[in-house]
Amino acid sequence: MAVSLRGLSCKFGGIFSPLKIASTSRTYFTYVNEPAQPIKGKEPKWCTAEEAFQDLQSNQTVFAQGAAATPVTLLTAMTEVGKKKGLKNVTVCHMHTEGPASYTDPSCEGIFRSNSFFMGGNVRKAVAEGRGDAIPIFLSEIPALFYKGIVKPDIAVIQVSPPDQHGYCSLGTSVDCVRAGMSHSKIIVAQVNPRLPRTFGDGIIHISHIDYAVKVDVALPTHGGKPPTPVETSIGKHIAENLVDDGATLQMGIGSIPDAVLSALTNHKDLGIHSEMFAAGVVDLVNRGCITNNRKIIHKGKIVGSFLIGTQDLYDFVDNNPFIEMLVVDYVNNTSIIARNPKMTAINSCIEVDLTGQIVSDSIGTRMYSGFGGQVDFIRGAAEGFDGKGKPIIALPSATNKGESKIVPTIKIGAGVVTTRAHAHYIVTEHGIAYLFGKNLRQRAHALIQIAHPDHREALEKAAFERLKCMPSA
Repeated sequence: MAVSLRGLSCKFGGIFSPLKIASTSRTYFTYVNEPAQPIKGKEPKWCTAEEAFQDLQSNQTVFAQGAAATPVTLLTAMTEVGKKKGLKNVTVCHMHTEGPASYTDPSCEGIFRSNSFFMGGNVRKAVAEGRGDAIPIFLSEIPALFYKGIVKPDIAVIQVSPPDQHGYCSLGTSVDCVRAGMSHSKIIVAQVNPRLPRTFGDGIIHISHIDYAVKVDVALPTHGGKPPTPVETSIGKHIAENLVDDGATLQMGIGSIPDAVLSALTNHKDLGIHSEMFAAGVVDLVNRGCITNNRKIIHKGKIVGSFLIGTQDLYDFVDNNPFIEMLVVDYVNNTSIIARNPKMTAINSCIEVDLTGQIVSDSIGTRMYSGFGGQVDFIRGAAEGFDGKGKPIIALPSATNKGESKIVPTIKIGAGVVTTRAHAHYIVTEHGIAYLFGKNLRQRAHALIQIAHPDHREALEKAAFERLKCMPSA
């Protein structure tokens, strides 16, 4: 019978030498992977942030929690420890993180190397300059990197709420792949922050699983709260008034366009939320009675998410709120689970779309910008909706801030297609809605040109003729 040891394994009856972690003597019962199961007789070592990395060594892999729960205090301390100890080749793997990401500074080259499952702005420069890496991967499949042993963390660096009366902490605003990452790590280091919301769902961890604990009292990073531009408002209205039905289940990410959609839904009824993340606009719709989740078949009456980042109002809303379920991302973003939601309406954005419907979302030419994220998971899940009423939507301004068209004859050299032209259904700009499903290439080109910026339509039509050898036509 095999026993999992947070990334190691042994057999009963064999020779077993327990790891020396947190300077405590360990038995079999110490090595319990399930974070909800208390480990009898074990407590974390409370220490300073730098002391928490006394076991950090060269050639190790560190997994870091992300989004609003990014443990910035610990990651900064880890960077200093790595420098002082003269370490080499420490890999830091993570989804989108917030804060300075000091381990990606040029002075850390050779000491630390970032490996992103989804890139945030704080690591783009390192990746562009060859000092960091990015893995193209669907959000739903990131936990499988740990389950399959492709990524084997030595240390998990997380942020949790203080333990309750039963000794349970919460991962708060970021459950996603964190549960898988920490469960497969040999050592868990946590910053314990009273400002991190306690959430319901999969994000609980008993204090006994934490090896080193560091007390902090720091505000979470915030995003949003700015009014949408006229272009974003127009996009939001097109989607809300034409594509979102009463009783629909919504998925949308963070940003001005999702916020604009939410602000235009105040007259809708019985909406539900099943989304890897959601924004502060959800709070207003809940307070207005627009979001009830009572048409949902699974998780009826509950908002389902996996991670989030937003305003302080959003954090206050999710704190200790049983109306919210924060679940693992391999479940939330599972296409078959998504498809079970009524009128599943997935709203995502992108960088550019070509005249055949190829959608670029993770890169600008050869320069990596973000990642696959959950776009394909939800675009496909909505298309496969059990009731045949799902709507996969890609929304984008028709032009960049510099006036360049975002609907293009061909994608930039080196750019990556995240959502294929076979996946594309609805494309929305401030100029209208193009429905591509079932259309041939010249029909697609015609539909997309109609929603392009007027300044670029003539050039796009000429380019379409050159590419297709015929005029775009409805």
